[in-house]
Amino acid sequence: MSLQEDIMTAMKTAMKSKDQMALTALRAVKSAILLAQTESGAKLELTEEQELKILQKQVKQRKDSAAIYLEQSREDLAAPELAEAEVISQFLPEALTDEEIEKVVVMTIESVGAEGMKDMGKVMGIVSQELAGKADGKTISNIVRAKLA
Repeated sequence: MSLQEDIMTAMKTAMKSKDQMALTALRAVKSAILLAQTESGAKLELTEEQELKILQKQVKQRKDSAAIYLEQSREDLAAPELAEAEVISQFLPEALTDEEIEKVVVMTIESVGAEGMKDMGKVMGIVSQELAGKADGKTISNIVRAKLA
């Protein structure tokens, strides 16, 4: 079953249970997927990798919004954003732990022969591609920076 079908099934469930928060989050994801499909030059079907990127972007947007709301002491606005991020996260694959990411980073640094911050882009490109959908880019960046420093 494709991601789009999974989201439609979850939307139907949310409608039946009258879960407005989940329904709002799922509609936003469906909208983002439809937009990506109808972009000029885009194929009719999205690849699994493209779908994961859309989901990650949706989760990141909500977490960033929640962080801004929390900085401004607006917990009433942050809570729904975090709840929506949690609903969308259900469709993402299990995230790797920092230790697992670190192993991949160390292996990549050794295989590329990276020596210092000048090779960060090279390492980031390989690791980001390998861990697409399984790890946050910011986390990867922090670990690579720590290992190359």
